[in-house]
Amino acid sequence: MSDTSSTKTPDGKGMAARFPTAYSILFGLIIVVAALTWIIPAGQYDRAMNEEVGREIAVPGTYQTVEPNPQGFVDVMLAPVAGFYDPDSYAANAIDVALFVLLLGGFLGVVNATNAIDTGIQTAMVRLKGREIWMIPILMSLFALGGTTYGMAEETLAFYALLIPVVIAAGYDSVTGVAIILIGAGIGTLGSTINPFATVIASNAAGIPFTDGIALRLVLLLGGLAICVAYVMRYASKVKADPARSVVAAQRDSDRQFFLNETDATFEEPKLSGTQKLVLILFFATFAVMIWGVSSQGWWMARMGALFFGMAIVVGLVARMGEKKLTSSFVDGAKDLLGVALVIGLARGIVVIMEQGLIADTILNSAADTLGGLPEVAFINLMLWIEIGMSFLVPSSSGLAVLSMPILAPLGDFAGVGRDLVVTAYQSASGLVNLITPTSAVVIGGLTIGRVSFDRWLVFIWPLLLILVVFISAGISLAAIL
Repeated sequence: MSDTSSTKTPDGKGMAARFPTAYSILFGLIIVVAALTWIIPAGQYDRAMNEEVGREIAVPGTYQTVEPNPQGFVDVMLAPVAGFYDPDSYAANAIDVALFVLLLGGFLGVVNATNAIDTGIQTAMVRLKGREIWMIPILMSLFALGGTTYGMAEETLAFYALLIPVVIAAGYDSVTGVAIILIGAGIGTLGSTINPFATVIASNAAGIPFTDGIALRLVLLLGGLAICVAYVMRYASKVKADPARSVVAAQRDSDRQFFLNETDATFEEPKLSGTQKLVLILFFATFAVMIWGVSSQGWWMARMGALFFGMAIVVGLVARMGEKKLTSSFVDGAKDLLGVALVIGLARGIVVIMEQGLIADTILNSAADTLGGLPEVAFINLMLWIEIGMSFLVPSSSGLAVLSMPILAPLGDFAGVGRDLVVTAYQSASGLVNLITPTSAVVIGGLTIGRVSFDRWLVFIWPLLLILVVFISAGISLAAIL
């Protein structure tokens, strides 16, 4: 990692002070995509309902140009609102995720008011003294398991406020905490095995069983996880040995004050009260119930939000807060994550502009034309990079699968490449991009909660991305030859 002193500008100010905020970056991308709708020809594929996928998919060979619908000033101004819900039909877009984040913030506000987490962190650090580094592989493996089995993504937003204080108290930095969650779940999604929102949908859209190609995906999952764990552990060790090597070293003191509610690094002998112990049990039980509900009961944002809302009330009653303190703590907690909720709507607004401008299918059709007639290794690697490019426009793994697989997977037949390998290239590309894309609510939301600016995250993760690209490219190239 580069020393943060290299980010100083001639006037002495850090680069972060000059780098635009997430809000400005996302709104700027809305303007750029809107401009592209005036340049890229509008076009569409016919759609047909696929009962196995459960939604309409593009029909290969039906692309045609259509009447353009360039996005103007009014559309750009409406995009942040449309990111939450369609202002014409009132259909939900990202409003459910935003409300979930606010309810989660309220729950955390109530729990924090009991001081149970702060005391619990101090207790954990005393018991882990000298062995804190091993929580990195353990937690990243657990998040990867969630990613590979059910596409754990938005649900991870609930874990940042829990984990980052523990990581900082252990002597690391906020980037380490963000990396454990975001990269852990991300590498699991990249190496999806039975993930219904990526592998299963993409395989169905490609017309093959989702178990085809599972051996290669396991290799990518386990190899990618080993690479990511080693990378994060190496970075964390450097930061602990020399805090100046943190990519967010300039905000070390403010991060400790924000996440640990203190201005120094000293801890007195902690002691949890009986009430605090019960609050912590309820706290962890809430997350366990959320994971159970998502993975086995089909829960999504509304039910997860209701869970956190209900448990906030339960915690308040157990801690005997009283009505006024309970409600004020809940509102203050929701207020802390209001910026995250706004970022989520802006990120979704980019996708809305692209869809309304009718340019997504045109980009897909151009990709299909480019791939025709290439040899196996060139075909699958170009497929990977085309899917990487499209992932920036369509951050939803299921949305990208339904959009691209019916068109691109059959092209593998002509190149002598199995459709299962095309699916693997798709999910690898989607997983890579969803570690950094500013159009993803998961990425921007996690960074915002962790107080890590987007430019600092790029400084941290770009070497890892290069390593993963080489690893994935080697894996799919070898599979294409064999």
